[in-house]
This record gives sequence, C-alpha cells and structure tokens, in this order.
Amino acid sequence: MSTDTPALLTSADGAGPGGPVTAGPPGRGPRSRSAAAYLRYTAGKLVGAAVSLFAVLVTSFFLFRLIPGDPVKAMTGGRQVSNEQIASMRREFGLDLPVWQQFAQYCGKALTGDFGTSYQFHAPVIDKISEALPATLLLTGTAFVIYTVIGVWLGARSAWRTGSAGDRFHTAFALTLYSVPSFWLGLLLIITLSVGVGPVPGLFPTGGMESGSTSGFDHVLDVAHHLVLPVVTLVAVEYARTLLVMRSSLLDEMGGDYLTTARAKGLRDDVVRRRHAVPNAMLPTVTLLFVNLGNTVAGAILVETVFSWPGLGGLFYQALSVPDLPLVQALFFVFAAAVILMNTLADVIYPLLDPRVGR
Repeated sequence: MSTDTPALLTSADGAGPGGPVTAGPPGRGPRSRSAAAYLRYTAGKLVGAAVSLFAVLVTSFFLFRLIPGDPVKAMTGGRQVSNEQIASMRREFGLDLPVWQQFAQYCGKALTGDFGTSYQFHAPVIDKISEALPATLLLTGTAFVIYTVIGVWLGARSAWRTGSAGDRFHTAFALTLYSVPSFWLGLLLIITLSVGVGPVPGLFPTGGMESGSTSGFDHVLDVAHHLVLPVVTLVAVEYARTLLVMRSSLLDEMGGDYLTTARAKGLRDDVVRRRHAVPNAMLPTVTLLFVNLGNTVAGAILVETVFSWPGLGGLFYQALSVPDLPLVQALFFVFAAAVILMNTLADVIYPLLDPRVGR
C-alpha cells in the first residue's frame, strides 16, 4: 500500500485527515435534488404545452380560411343582397381588413378569452361553447368511466390467463373494434337498434339529447335513454385500446421476481394479481387514460354528428358548414387544447407514480 493511502481513509466517527467531515449546505440532499429535478421537468412540460397551444392558435386562424366559400354570402341564405349590404357585413365582422391585421386582432382577443362573435348565431362564441359544453362532458365523461373500468378489468384478466380461450376472444374482439370507424359503428347501431330491422322495433331514439316533453326524474330517464347509443359507440372503440395496453403492461410484469416471492409466501393467485401485479402494470395505463380523455373530447365530433347530440361536436359541424370562422376557430382550439392539456397532465403525474421518470 502506498504511503498516501491513509490520506484517503476516514475514521469511524467521520473524521478525516483534515478534521471532521462537515455536511454540505442544507437543502442539498437527495430529496431536495429530486424535487428540483421534478420542478425542472414540470416546467419544461408546461413550456412545451404553452408553445403547442400557441401553434394551435395560429393554425386555427389560417387553416379554416382555406375552406372554399364566402362566409358573408353564406349568412345571407341565398337571399338577394346588395353589394352595399355585403360590404357593411364585412366591415361588421372585420373581414374587410388585411389578413395580418385580422390575425393580430384574433390573437390579442383570444389571449383574453374573447374568440369573437358567431356569424350564424350573432352571439359571443364563448357563450355558444359554454351552452354546448355540458352535453359533451356528459357524453364523454360517462363513456370514459365505463370504458376505463371495462378495459382495465378485461385487460388484467386476459393477461393473467394469457393463451386461454377468453384471452384470445377478448384480444381479437378488441382489435376488431379498435379498427372500426366510430361513425360507421354509430350508423350501424342506429339502423339496428333505433330504426329497427325487420320485425325488431326501434328500441332507442335516432338522435338528440331529450324528447322535450318530460320533467323531473322522467327527464333524467329520457336523457339516459338518448345517451345509450352514443355512449356505446364511444365505449366500443375506446375500451379496446385500454384493454390492449393493460394486457401488454401486465404481461411485462408477470415475469417479475416480486411475484414469485409473493407466491412463495403462500398468497393466493388472485391476491398476487390484485395487490402486486396490477398496481405496477397500471402505470402505462394511467398515462393512456389521461390521453384518452383528451382524445375522447376531440373524437366525439363524429359521434355527436351522427346522433345529433347537442354538444361541441355537433356545434362544430354546424359552424363548418357555413363556414362560421370565429366559431370554427374557437372549437378547433378547444379540441386541440383538450388533447394537449391531458397529455401534459399525464406527463406531470407519471413521475409521481414512477420515480425513475423526470429525475
């Protein structure tokens, strides 16, 4: 051993050759470093979300101006209108200004929550969105709860019994539904369960949210009756993705040593699955659920249009047919913002579930 070896050694009480080893500055331990890393990670995600939202704001302005047609002439409904009246309407809605000036005004007002006035409804855009939002939240929220429970439960059972007849059936059925367009499935449900095929009478309404002739608890039942087919359509498409991800995540966990240890302790197989395997396999699924929630809000456009559901999707279809530029732009921003915010929320929460991320 070289002569300078003692200089590298410390005594049992922490004293070295230069005296006792002092602790570093307070607040610089592993826990504080981990918290600081998480804050930096979160700040980066929030900045990225803000940049994405601004990009969506810019895209929403220019994209829908490529739609053929004159919104002012569309608002006249084919009536004979003089050129002076058309020019007056253009001035009223600011369409006579250069595009760059319209864009500057649009961005400035949008940052304060003012998306302008609807061409066809002659009402503030934010008011029309507020009126339609509860119907969309009712539809997508109900579907989200149902397909989350079904997808996680069936995915866990399929993975735990991989290779069984039930696993093969559920996987094949989920893959089939995952590839089916939601509007096509909605039309098929209307044909078979609303219109009725042959001697089978129509069991559910073809569209709308309510009959309008009920009140109290009967009104709740009426809305639930109208809700069945749209919810079934969304659940059929979205539960498949949840099932497949949950199944794949649990299959990755099933070879873990901690499960072998749990079985060696004498725990029943069902307990090992519920208390040990499934909680660890839920990490990717939790991320997917947040992403799915944003995608479900944006993806409800086709389902709401097919079933004439009075939500944001149906409103978007009406605005696009004019085109009602302020309303279309605002709805496009809302749909994209829902996806971006849910993705960001998933990114921020995931490190809390798995400490290896974002450190």
